[in-house]
Amino acid sequence: MARFATIRALLRDDAGSALLEFAIALPILVVFIVGIYDFGGAFNEKQKIEQAAQEGAIVAAAQPTSDIDSTNTNPTSLQPVVNTVFNSLTGSGVIASGACTPSGTVPTVSGLQWTYTISGCDAAYSHDNLIITINRGWACSSGAACSSAPPVSIGSTVSVQYTYHWRFNSVIQLIIPGANYATTTNLLEAATVHNQT
Repeated sequence: MARFATIRALLRDDAGSALLEFAIALPILVVFIVGIYDFGGAFNEKQKIEQAAQEGAIVAAAQPTSDIDSTNTNPTSLQPVVNTVFNSLTGSGVIASGACTPSGTVPTVSGLQWTYTISGCDAAYSHDNLIITINRGWACSSGAACSSAPPVSIGSTVSVQYTYHWRFNSVIQLIIPGANYATTTNLLEAATVHNQT
């Protein structure tokens, strides 16, 4: 009978229950904190890439079109655009200063669209590329679809693509071994500005 009284007393004692609740809640709390930090970092980087694309489009639209044609593989008027995008990303911390350089990058050409691929901008992920695409032949006509009438405005579109590496995957695997989430996301942002020249 004394033995049952001791067991009953232990079951009523809640000194260990707080420790058990903490041990269960701590991993979940860590996942939430890392998730908030990681998703906030991804959104912040997306905003910085969007700003770089916008700045590049503004510079592209102000450049002369005298050297723009589908046979010119690397127009000199596009180098300030590439430098503007690159400097914006470096200044905002997306790319580490001195990690890579856009000079000497030869683009691929498709019509009036040039794609610059800059590699080696992240020492930890050397296979990641910064991709800057400049389209100097964007044309929009009247109407919502911009395709049914003769062109009424000509502009430049600059798109910027860079890879974001998630930290969330490594944390979730601590709690759920074998769980697999995407470890990278290609962030792609574009901006269009009407040509000034």
